[in-house]
Amino acid sequence: MSSYYASDPQEVRLSVSAVVRRRPGSPEILLMKRSDNEHWGLPGGYVEPGESVVIATQREVREETGYEIEVGRRVGVYSDPKVQVVEYADRRRVQVVNLCFEAVAQGQGEATTPEESLDLGFFELGALPQPFVPIHEIRLADAERGTGEVSVR
Repeated sequence: MSSYYASDPQEVRLSVSAVVRRRPGSPEILLMKRSDNEHWGLPGGYVEPGESVVIATQREVREETGYEIEVGRRVGVYSDPKVQVVEYADRRRVQVVNLCFEAVAQGQGEATTPEESLDLGFFELGALPQPFVPIHEIRLADAERGTGEVSVR
């Protein structure tokens, strides 16, 4: 089971995540219930060698949810080791450097890694399902500010 707010990272990995809306300006965002710890959160994952961050974001959302997306503005860059170290079931502790983007759903197909998601749906920010991935709460708050500024945390 993955746990958040670990310490003493052993490696650093680049990841992406997406705040996916049904349509531009929609108050509902796409969330998935993770199979590794049963927390709800944003779709996303690690960037693979040879991928751009846009392609990685599209791939991760498609794999986990089946949705095709149009990637928009960058919400933020997240690297603070106080909150960005994840300990995995195999005891690896990874400092995750995350680039979070806004995105709009373009249509849904079949998830290609359905084992990563127990459930998914669109939710309004005032009605987030629980338990929720704590490090994703910051990303949602930054996306909702809507100032166009990129957060760096």
